[in-house]
Amino acid sequence: MKTLNDFNFENKKAVIRVDFNVPLNDDFQVTDTTRIQSAKPTIIKVLEDGGSCVLMSHLGRPKGVQDEFSLRHIVDTVEDITGVEVKFVANCVGQEAEEAVANLEPGQILLLENLRFHEEEEKGDKSFAEQLSKLGDIYVNDAFGTAHRAHASTTVVAEFFPYNKCFGYLLAKEIESINKVMETGDKPVLAILGGAKVSSKITIIDNILDKIDHLIIGGGMTFTFIKAQGGKIGNSLVEDDKLNLALEILDKAKSKNVQVHLPVDVIIADAFSNDAHTNTVAVNEIPDGWMGLDVGPNTEAKFAQVVNESKTILWNGPLGVFEMENFAKGTIALGYAIAESTKNGAFSLVGGGDSVAAVKQFGFENKVSYVSTGGGAMLESLEGKTLPGIAAILE
Repeated sequence: MKTLNDFNFENKKAVIRVDFNVPLNDDFQVTDTTRIQSAKPTIIKVLEDGGSCVLMSHLGRPKGVQDEFSLRHIVDTVEDITGVEVKFVANCVGQEAEEAVANLEPGQILLLENLRFHEEEEKGDKSFAEQLSKLGDIYVNDAFGTAHRAHASTTVVAEFFPYNKCFGYLLAKEIESINKVMETGDKPVLAILGGAKVSSKITIIDNILDKIDHLIIGGGMTFTFIKAQGGKIGNSLVEDDKLNLALEILDKAKSKNVQVHLPVDVIIADAFSNDAHTNTVAVNEIPDGWMGLDVGPNTEAKFAQVVNESKTILWNGPLGVFEMENFAKGTIALGYAIAESTKNGAFSLVGGGDSVAAVKQFGFENKVSYVSTGGGAMLESLEGKTLPGIAAILE
């Protein structure tokens, strides 16, 4: 696996695919700089070698050229984070872009305009990729968030750099972290899967049962498993067409000696609202008209014990409706348990939109081993798929 450390960038121009698809407010200010911060080590390495950086990214889902999606809005933020002046060019291919690259001196950064202003980007168009390839001597992919897309800038462009292509530090770290969970991590290995639907996690469960020792199931998917086992779930979220599937998963886990841990008690509410009346009941005795929106205190303690005994932990999905304060306690308690286990030497990987949002919201971001930057890309990795953006560098 070639990374930045395999190259010296002195007097070289690195064309780097970054993931600067960041949220902007109405004044076009960046409201979450995580993705830009994550790319900084790669950018700095190239500059310190005596090279220059040509950064390419998409932003949003523009239909053609739309100023609200212009990457010029983030130039100041990239400058603040890198501590280096950032030049901007209003296209990502063609004469204007090529001239801007030609004028780039060692130690300088150039940010190209939004790749998705050209429909050829998402189509994976080869001649568009070839135009991008003219903008650097070495191709670096550091965009894990788009590694599962076979787009021109993430995959096809690599063909034009048969020997001069590598992973940036962020992408290398993502691959290494997932590999730790799936292949090389110390046992016992624990996977925590939350979220609303069993159906969206089926392929992940199927793929990881051979790799793990414990599986904690939380969130809305809990109730499909509880109902399948004959429990009363009231008005809780359920996938009635997946009841047999839930039983099959439990059987399969048993046959592979994977211990499945389901909630034993839940916080129930009489409405989907933070102001609803609440109660705590056994998970399989929820009365009609009530729904489970978080795990209860006995479950918090039970799950914490499993986390405490694990050496490698994957967390994907919250345990309750954490966006509402009254139903966030289970997710917060789990965060504390994982932070404590990490402090005691376990490796913990958090990934997937909602769990990443939860660790940021509740201040666990620096208390776990690694927070993945790519939701969809991470899920596909866990499903056992080879991501096109990764395969393109390895070829």
